[in-house]
Amino acid sequence: MRRKQCEIRKKEEIEKILKRARIGRLATLGGDGFPYITPLNYVWHNGSVYFHCSHQGEKIDNIRRNPRVCFEVDIPLSYLGREYDRNRPACAVHQFYHSVIIRGTAEFVEDIDEKTAALNALVGSHEGEESFAEIHPTTREVGLCTVIAVRVERISGKSDLAQKMAPEDKEKVACYLARRNQPGDAEAARLLMEGSDG
Repeated sequence: MRRKQCEIRKKEEIEKILKRARIGRLATLGGDGFPYITPLNYVWHNGSVYFHCSHQGEKIDNIRRNPRVCFEVDIPLSYLGREYDRNRPACAVHQFYHSVIIRGTAEFVEDIDEKTAALNALVGSHEGEESFAEIHPTTREVGLCTVIAVRVERISGKSDLAQKMAPEDKEKVACYLARRNQPGDAEAARLLMEGSDG
């Protein structure tokens, strides 16, 4: 990673982002040689990314041809536009965010117990509660879908929180965001304040 000051080094912080995000983007290599990116629902479970899909489709064809994939999630926080300071140059606008990139191998999950556990984890992560009807190996829908696991080979995380900004400037931005109070502002303000001591 070029901007080392933005790198997330703690595994548990990377996993928090993977558990929090709801949509990820899977990059496969198409038969035409172009990368093919698919947004999808997923779950981070037991050290792998799992998602379900139909038995046929472009990403399925791509994975069968070449199982090496890249998977990305991001959580946008605040956007700091020119309204913050009209005297700042236009290129000084900024988006604060968290992101994770995984390079790995996509594997079709054939083991019925792993497939069922992955589907239950997927539904549970999106429902946010334990009250959904549990999926069993004999549940009809289990046979109607394909479950794919992305087995991690390399993983990196990044939080862009104005790490290059002087502490006093970070504090001013954090106070502005806290007052503005748009979606993502409270979290960004808190994280900027935590990092304002350098």
